[in-house]
Amino acid sequence: MSHSRRIGVITGVAALLLTATACSGLGRTTVGMLSFRAQDAVTEVSYSNTLVTGCHKIGLPRGATHVQNNTLVDVVLYRTPDCQKTDRADGIYVATTLSNVTAPASLPWRSFSVIH
Repeated sequence: MSHSRRIGVITGVAALLLTATACSGLGRTTVGMLSFRAQDAVTEVSYSNTLVTGCHKIGLPRGATHVQNNTLVDVVLYRTPDCQKTDRADGIYVATTLSNVTAPASLPWRSFSVIH
């Protein structure tokens, strides 16, 4: 391989890697299903392909008391609608392929964020 061709190949590979790295955080989504149920155990909402960035409100009017994380990422659940921790309610960590249920006297979950 000639010297100029080798430099061209290296430059092309570097440009490709730089482009892939620069865009890797944009538009990435979860893989799998994240399901929430309300206290009544009838109302349920599920999310798939959720963006891994930002805070996501749980679309249940009274919040969720059960969660099933069937995604390939971990999530943190919050009792506030804006993913804020409070003195009474820290975030609850739910690892991939696990579930969690709130304690009877605790507040329901209102939002979640994805750990990526």
